[in-house]
Amino acid sequence: MGDVWIRTANQGLIRADKVTEIGTSRGSVHEETGYAVKAVAGGKAFTLIDDSDLMGTQTERLDHARQMQDALLLAIDTASDANPSMVISYERDREGWMLTPASDLASDFPPLRYTKN
Repeated sequence: MGDVWIRTANQGLIRADKVTEIGTSRGSVHEETGYAVKAVAGGKAFTLIDDSDLMGTQTERLDHARQMQDALLLAIDTASDANPSMVISYERDREGWMLTPASDLASDFPPLRYTKN
């Protein structure tokens, strides 16, 4: 089975098997709107979702964030069963997680060429 990676909000990648905690907080900019979902890996917190636009009461927003956490766990379980290495990324337009084989992401780039100096 391949590795499972999670794309952060800052376009970084963390290994899913290194994640020790997934947490939620209210919006990072305003307390009245939004939410954030973060993962802890290697003792460092990484923001996975930072949605400052979601309206609603704090309870409604945190419930929505909990649903995103649950969906992430399902995505990790699904990706873990896949043979190729997978990248899980949050798709804001779809309000959900997308699983993509790493090889598909790499095929978007031209092949590397090594030259002798």
